[in-house]
Amino acid sequence: MKIEIWSDIACPWCYIGLSRFQQALDGFEHRDQVTVQLRSFQLDPTLPESYEGSEAEYLASSKGLDLGRASAMISQVAAVGAADGLPFDFDALSVANSRRAHRLLHLAQRQDPSGATTWALKKALFTAHFAEGRSIWDESVLRDLAASVGLTELGDLDSDQVDAEVEADIVQAGRLGIHAVPTFVFADKYGVSGAQPVEAFAEAIEQVWHELNPTPLITLATGSDNPSCGIDGC
Repeated sequence: MKIEIWSDIACPWCYIGLSRFQQALDGFEHRDQVTVQLRSFQLDPTLPESYEGSEAEYLASSKGLDLGRASAMISQVAAVGAADGLPFDFDALSVANSRRAHRLLHLAQRQDPSGATTWALKKALFTAHFAEGRSIWDESVLRDLAASVGLTELGDLDSDQVDAEVEADIVQAGRLGIHAVPTFVFADKYGVSGAQPVEAFAEAIEQVWHELNPTPLITLATGSDNPSCGIDGC
């Protein structure tokens, strides 16, 4: 079964949602028969490489909110994250464009088509951005994070070819009607949006799996006293 996930590194609910999804998938009986592919999405592609201000100030400015409301929203997210064991430090957060980080994820996927390294790198990027105050645009930070998951020969992080792959993901999201993240697409057919509870993800995985892999009928009565006709005769 294939599952594709559209998300943005700069999205706190993506950080929470992907963590919950992983917990559900790790508990799934047929985990080894599920492939997960991370797809790129940008909530704000116009964001500069580095924003001179706090996350609350950026949110207030970009969403037309007053600073108090923006700060309250951030505090709520941080509380949910803490309950899930995910640390957030919005005071230290470096607001930056996520495009280069998405290119890095595509380079990781090229080196390890299984997606395992890309997943590990995605988690490292979330932690660096939301808990460690590191810039997800800074090339030295990105290369350090790549090295931490075993990637060393990366090439050009600003490659036009790799950027086209990022853009293709974003275009595909638009075609599928994805306008918010995280969004999880199961078997090219079913979509689940948002940072759902672990139990909801587990139920979705089970439901789609059983649709794709129906359980054969169990014969309750056998023997010569139950005559029938088959393809070879009666």
